[in-house]
Formats: sequence, structure tokens, C-alpha cells
Amino acid sequence: MGDSDSWTAAPGVAERARSVLAASWSCAVTADGGREEFVGAHTVGDDGQVVLRVPRDNALLTAAILAPRGEPSAVLEFADVAPVPVRGRVRARLWLAGWFVPGDGHLAFHATRVVLKESAAVVVALDEFAAAEPDPLALAEAHLLTHLADAHPDAVERLTRLVRAENLHGAVRVRPLAVDRHGLTLRIERARSHGDVRLPFHAPADDVGQLTERMHVLLTQAAAASCPRALQRQRTDRDG
Repeated sequence: MGDSDSWTAAPGVAERARSVLAASWSCAVTADGGREEFVGAHTVGDDGQVVLRVPRDNALLTAAILAPRGEPSAVLEFADVAPVPVRGRVRARLWLAGWFVPGDGHLAFHATRVVLKESAAVVVALDEFAAAEPDPLALAEAHLLTHLADAHPDAVERLTRLVRAENLHGAVRVRPLAVDRHGLTLRIERARSHGDVRLPFHAPADDVGQLTERMHVLLTQAAAASCPRALQRQRTDRDG
């Protein structure tokens, strides 16, 4: 269950898919009816092609050598997990279907189909996927969000002043869920449900320095706003 809010700026689906791929440290490979997890074993090219390093005696390498060339024979799955503990922590899943081409100690994967699932599954056009670039904050996001949640919980609470009061009704906890060059997403948790609210930046942030300035602008706007009544009641009930 989620909330809808004004998403005036957000990554496109191809950019989002490339960001998931760029930040993923592990992947699961399904081939020949089996499934194997690989951690820290893949790299990603500028066009989004995945290269998987495998031992010479790995069954995948043998299967790739024997498989008919050009026939889809494997599926790679990447999970996008929120770095901050929240309810419903998997933010997205990315699947690449295609086949492996064996090399010296590695397998190059040629994708024939790309699917990204966030709230719903969407097929990503192959040419758009290859041309897209990951969000410039994708690799720094985990550190940025955990620092915000752990070192600046007061700032997170202040940012809720920018959220419509009806979206905060029944809130028991608000946590930073995601950040990209276009904005910050907060997860609002209630007793039996949760929803997400997007706080867009006034301009895209292409690096961490620009992100710091964009966050300062949001906090300044929040300081000028009144505290939502829902959170006022929540604090009063907690303090009592």
C-alpha cells in the first residue's frame, strides 16, 4: 500500500534500471533449471553488459560452451535493497534474460529482455537500457542515506514538514528510503501499512557536493513550514 504525491522529477525507467545494476553487489543466475548466487563476481560495461567471473569448473561455464549460440538460456536477477532498515526493504528487482558467451575465466551476458519491477513490472527497451547512464549518486546512496538516518534523525523529522498532513496520518515512523539526483524519498510507516513521499530538489544534483546544497535548500524550506499536526499529536502521545 502506498501514497501518491507530486513526483515532479524522477529517474526514467532505463536510468533506474541502470542504477540498480550499477549499485548491486550480488546477482542470482538461473540457468538449466538451477539457481546460483554470485557475490562481488560481476562487472558492468558502459552499455550495461554484465560480465560474470566464474571458476573454470563452474557448471555455468560448461553450459554456456554447450548451449546453442543466440538462444536465451539464462536469467540474471538483481535486488535493490534499501540501505536503511525499513518495512518492505526491497525497493526494486531487475531481471535480464539472455545468454552467456564464454571467455577466459568469465562469461559475457547478452541480454534479450530487461524487466524492472518497482510498484509494477515494466519492460525496458534494450536500446534505451544500453544508452542510459546510472544515477550519479547511485554508488554513494547507501552511505548518504545511512548517514542521514543515523546521524541526523532530527533533519529527517524536520523534512516531514514538507509532507502533506494527510500523508502523515497515523505515521509511527518516517525514514529516508532513497535519494537520486532528482530528489529524496521518505518512507512513512504506519501500524499496518506504509507509503512513500517524494521531496523533489529544485535542480538536479550531479555529485555529492550539489546534493549537499539541495538538501540544505529542502531543510531551509522545512524550517519555514509549520510542523504537521499528525506528528505533533504523535510526539505528544509518545512524550505522555
